[in-house]
Amino acid sequence: MEKKPISIIGMPMDLGQGRRGVDMGPSAIRYASAQSLLEGLGYEVEDIGDISVPSPESIQIGNPKLKYLTEIKDVCEKLSETVSSVVERKRFPLVFGGDHSMAIGTIAGVAKHYNNMGLIWFDAHGDLNTGKTSPSGNIHGMSLAISLGIGDPDLVNISGYAPKVRPENTVIIGARELDPGEKELIAQLGIKVFTMHEIDRLGMARVMDEAIGIVSHDTDGVHLSLDLDGLDPKDAPGVGTPVPGGITYRESHLAMEMLAEAGILTSAEFVEVNPILDRENQTAKVAVALMGSVFGQKVL
Repeated sequence: MEKKPISIIGMPMDLGQGRRGVDMGPSAIRYASAQSLLEGLGYEVEDIGDISVPSPESIQIGNPKLKYLTEIKDVCEKLSETVSSVVERKRFPLVFGGDHSMAIGTIAGVAKHYNNMGLIWFDAHGDLNTGKTSPSGNIHGMSLAISLGIGDPDLVNISGYAPKVRPENTVIIGARELDPGEKELIAQLGIKVFTMHEIDRLGMARVMDEAIGIVSHDTDGVHLSLDLDGLDPKDAPGVGTPVPGGITYRESHLAMEMLAEAGILTSAEFVEVNPILDRENQTAKVAVALMGSVFGQKVL
C-alpha cells in the first residue's frame, strides 16, 4: 500500500450502545503504541486528538427507539468534517473508537470525496437495523443502514448527502448474529455477506479474494470499518457485544495482509475497543497488530 501520510483521529463515542467504557477505546489503542508501530513501518503520522463527545450522564436519552439521536448526529457531523479535512490534505484518515455509531461520521467524511466508494464491514453484526427494527434502540446497530441511506433522516443526511455507499459496493465479513429486520434488508438490497459459515467452508483467503473483487470493482476508494467483535472473544475479549465462534486472530491478520497487498484502502477505522471489559489491554493490542498488517507489516 502507498505510504500516504496518516492522520489519527480519536472518537471516544459511547452514546450508541449500552455498556460504558468504550469511550476509553481511543486511549487504549494509543497506549498500545499504534503511532510508534506505524512510524516504524515508514509512515509519517500525526495524531490530531479526539472529537469531543458528551457523557451519557450529562444528557437525556431521548427517543428510546433512537437513543441519544441528537447528540450522535452532532458529534458525527464534527467527525465527518474532521475526516473530510484530512482527506483534503491528501492524508489517510485512521479513526480510533469508540462505538460503531461513529462510522456514520467517518464514512460521511470520506465518501464525499469519492464518486463510488467501496466498503468492507468487518463485524459479528450487520448494523443494519433502523429505529423501527432495532430491539434495543442503540444506534451502533444502525450505522451501516444509515450509511446506505436507510433510517432516520437526521442521521442519513449527515454532511448533506445520501447515501454514502451503495449496497453493491458493500461487503460484510464475519457476521454471526443478525436480527430479523437485518436479514430482510440484506435480502432486499442484495448485500454480500460472508458469515462465519462461508469463512469456515471457503477459508479466509477465498473470502477476501471475493470481497476485494467486489469492493474494488468500478470504485474509486475503499473504506475499512473494523469492529473488534468480528474476532472471536477469546482473541478480543474487550468488546461490548461479544459473540462466540468468531474470526480467529490469524484469519484476521490474513484478511488485513490481503487488503495491504491489494493496495485498495483509502481510509480505515477500528472500533468497539472497551478497556473495562478487556484483559491487560489485549483487545487494543490486537487492534494495533491488525493495523500493522493493514499498513504492510510482514513476518518476512
